[in-house]
Amino acid sequence: MDIGALNVKIMFQHSSTVVDEIGNRKSKWEDYYGCHATVSGEYGSESEKAGVTVDNADISFTVRFCLAASAVTVTGYRILFQGEVYDIVAVDHLHFKKNALKFRCRKARR
Repeated sequence: MDIGALNVKIMFQHSSTVVDEIGNRKSKWEDYYGCHATVSGEYGSESEKAGVTVDNADISFTVRFCLAASAVTVTGYRILFQGEVYDIVAVDHLHFKKNALKFRCRKARR
């Protein structure tokens, strides 16, 4: 893996459930792991549903293999990149050689 290609900073976030003082449960996103990544496949489209334009941007992030990154799954995790939130759609372990991990993501709808 070309280390020089890891030119952007991303942050993995993990979802946890917190209970407030009166017993209400809420999901809270907490920073889990930050690292450098390579961005690829930045493509997208817009569609219109019920008069609202929806951005369907897809993007892939490739990071060096480490135990923290290998623990990231599709459920319960997301990626922050340049102030935007991306939901993880798939995790590719790249033939399980423990060199790199590729995360295919879609821009989160808020």
